[in-house]
Amino acid sequence: MSTVADIARPAKPALAASQENSGAAPSLAGAGRAEIARALGDLGVPENQRRMRVAQLWQWIYGRGATGFDDMSNVGKELRGALGDHFSLARPQIVSAQLSADGTRKWLLRSQPGTSAPAEFECVYIPEEDRGTLCISSQVGCSLTCSFCHTGTQRLLRNLTAAEVAGQILVARDALGEWPGAERPTDGALPLAPRAITNIVLMGMGEPLHNFDNVRDAMATASDNEGLGYSKRRITLSTSGVVPQIARWGAEAGTMLAISLHAVRDELRDELVPINRKHPIRDLLAACRAYPGVSNARRITFEYVMLDGINDSDADARELVRLMAGIPAKINLIPFNPWPGTAYDCSPWDRIEAFAEIINRAGYSSPVRSPRGRDIMAACGQLKSASERQASEVKASKAGAKSS
Repeated sequence: MSTVADIARPAKPALAASQENSGAAPSLAGAGRAEIARALGDLGVPENQRRMRVAQLWQWIYGRGATGFDDMSNVGKELRGALGDHFSLARPQIVSAQLSADGTRKWLLRSQPGTSAPAEFECVYIPEEDRGTLCISSQVGCSLTCSFCHTGTQRLLRNLTAAEVAGQILVARDALGEWPGAERPTDGALPLAPRAITNIVLMGMGEPLHNFDNVRDAMATASDNEGLGYSKRRITLSTSGVVPQIARWGAEAGTMLAISLHAVRDELRDELVPINRKHPIRDLLAACRAYPGVSNARRITFEYVMLDGINDSDADARELVRLMAGIPAKINLIPFNPWPGTAYDCSPWDRIEAFAEIINRAGYSSPVRSPRGRDIMAACGQLKSASERQASEVKASKAGAKSS
């Protein structure tokens, strides 16, 4: 059978599984190399040509930000047509875009059209003078119920796919004019750095190590030097402490690591970060000491939210220093970002400074993270999408259809 015949009558695309019966073409935007190769195989592209064709599509999708196949000038017309007939390059849809007074941007995104389990999730872009950080989500909602975190009040709806995780980067690059020849937006601040997005942090909605495979595959796409090209030292995964997966992440993904610590005693951390009941502080810190590649040049970041009268005493600071012994570490102090219904208050500024001084005197860097995007609920711990409401509406709609 010729390649022409195969392209004219392809097998059912492998990527269509999640979009079956939806009427929407599955998207290759966010797909990994293996997925693109399978898609080409489904279109009848001979195996001995697939590596070259994958490289061509990869450069167009991740090097140039292509949103359609027609512009792929070095891909044959027939193959472009077949790709356009059976696939798309759709990103997650932007439901809303908000711009903070301080330049922070937040996007509420919805799964690509036709996804069998539609959901909404958020990502945030934080510009600084010398860098721009994109904070991306790994799940819709979260199962960890950390008591100080707004996202934890939204039940876990589902994991994001690898394409949905990587797709957040594509959406942000589109919006920020990051592709060759694209224009940068004129509203809001952008860094002076050549790239608007210099760093990626997995600190959005969800616990990334509870969605290990999809997040790992998405970060492989993000760090591929022939496409998006983000250094693994510019990618940070933040975990609340899924201890059994920490070493595996270091071995398989090799990015920087951040730990949402927030307490120095198990009884308090059990309340603030309930996963501590399963993986206590001692086990968590042992996993940090053994993290592959950890060194003074590749320090682990410990995140510590400052809660007034809860975890911000001088004694807490001294115990934090003691716990860090033997770990190349940086300690980020995060002023608590309020949200409706919270029972916590942010520590006063003089208390935060006194806490930081104790840590600094012990030889650890302890920058105080400036709250960003509070006015649009985009700050650390404030993300929460409308997917829970959306899921209820879909369920009610289906129930109504069955009864009619």
